[in-house]
Amino acid sequence: MNRRFSAGLMVHKKRGAVDAGAGPHLAVLSVDEMKPTTTQEENRALERSALIVATLTSFMGPFMMSSVNVALPKIQAELQMDAVQLSWIATAYLLAVAVGLVPAGKIADIHGRKKVFAMGLAVYTVGSFLTAFVHSPAMLIGFRVFQGLGASMFVTTGMAIITSIFPPNRRGRAIGLYASAVYVGLSTGPFLGGLLTHHLGWRSIFLLMLPFGLFSLYITFHFLKGEWRGEPDQKLDIGGCLLYACSILALVYGATRLPEMLGISLLLTGAVLIVIFFRYQLRARFPVFDVTLFTVNKPFTFSSMAALLNYSTTFSVTFLMSLYLQYIKGLEPQTAGTVLMVQPVMMAILSPITGKLADRIEPRLLATTGMIFTVIGVLVFAQIDQGTSIYLIVANLFFMGTGFALFSSPNMIAIMGTVEPRYYGLASGTVSTMRLLGQMASMAIATVVLALIVGREVITPDKYDLFLRSTRIVFGISAVLCATGIYFSWFRGSVLQSDDGSV
Repeated sequence: MNRRFSAGLMVHKKRGAVDAGAGPHLAVLSVDEMKPTTTQEENRALERSALIVATLTSFMGPFMMSSVNVALPKIQAELQMDAVQLSWIATAYLLAVAVGLVPAGKIADIHGRKKVFAMGLAVYTVGSFLTAFVHSPAMLIGFRVFQGLGASMFVTTGMAIITSIFPPNRRGRAIGLYASAVYVGLSTGPFLGGLLTHHLGWRSIFLLMLPFGLFSLYITFHFLKGEWRGEPDQKLDIGGCLLYACSILALVYGATRLPEMLGISLLLTGAVLIVIFFRYQLRARFPVFDVTLFTVNKPFTFSSMAALLNYSTTFSVTFLMSLYLQYIKGLEPQTAGTVLMVQPVMMAILSPITGKLADRIEPRLLATTGMIFTVIGVLVFAQIDQGTSIYLIVANLFFMGTGFALFSSPNMIAIMGTVEPRYYGLASGTVSTMRLLGQMASMAIATVVLALIVGREVITPDKYDLFLRSTRIVFGISAVLCATGIYFSWFRGSVLQSDDGSV
């Protein structure tokens, strides 16, 4: 069985490393680690092992986030947490993930993607286990940071490993399944999290990650043979990492504090620090982030911008429509959640299909079509009022889920296909960062608009008209952002790769 799921290791290049993505299954090795060329059976076994462990980990993070949200009232009651402390359960995790993504990708490119992947998985699993036994708000928040750092390490390397192992002509389906697992986690988290919390208590959600984590570690160490490094001759720029961390912390945390003056100040500070970071990276001997990826690689830059704008458009849909269904339509939370599951379920079903299509069809065609679908869907929601039919809402969520599935996997394939193999870890970290920043921007827009029009008061029946006005404005802004994203998606250029990895 071990032979069936293991792959042999392949030859190296000068500087002691192999180009992990130049061929279908090249692992990075030093001279003394060289092994004979793998058989086709062993190559396919390696692909299966990588896909299993990557999809498992891509499921774990979103599942945890969405399931913990359901358990917040129980956590608050048991640990006697105030509202601010409660918000930090999610915020601490997001901040840790955001800070760790790009540095983790760089470390993986230098020291090995499998090493960083396994380390992140171990940190996440231990953090989840310890979180189940906390007895104070401070401990809970601290271990959520621990979880977030671990998640940043396997999120940024999981995609890089898949891209390193799968040849371009089969990479799309693999990335599609990887993306599908994310949406399965998001859609099943509220249901299973609620079920676990009700019958076994909220701590059981964190304990559930233990078998997932241990099984993933077993697959990683026993069947994921080889190592993948892109830049073994590089060194980590600690100063650059700290500057990056400060800028991302300011941006992400600032977005959570809008429209307060503190939030605005932090966003401005973060923007200034980002500029300083990029200027510093241009002069750094071993940059944390190779700025030339943005300055000379148009397909990478435009694909990243398309991702940022798409997530800035779509992430607040669930938040706003959840409020709309409960306040305006009078649905129970469970019923509203069932309605909203239509979108992620469609994304989970269609992502592997669109990923496979992207192996044969130019990814920008699929991604741009998906963004057009999203613009239309957002414009439909920009017209909602008290009389809007539930059937229309369900149909539109179905339509938007299809659009997002058309965009997500092909755009991810495009981003990973526009960089040299040595940058796979960094590129994966970048696309994850764009997704996170886009999600925070989406919620920031919704928060600011609601605060300006509705105010910081409870949404009561006399406020429903103001709420509806706010919702329409947010969706209108989102439509403009997504329409802008269509430009970047279409004009990125061709990114369809041949079997040898050439564009």
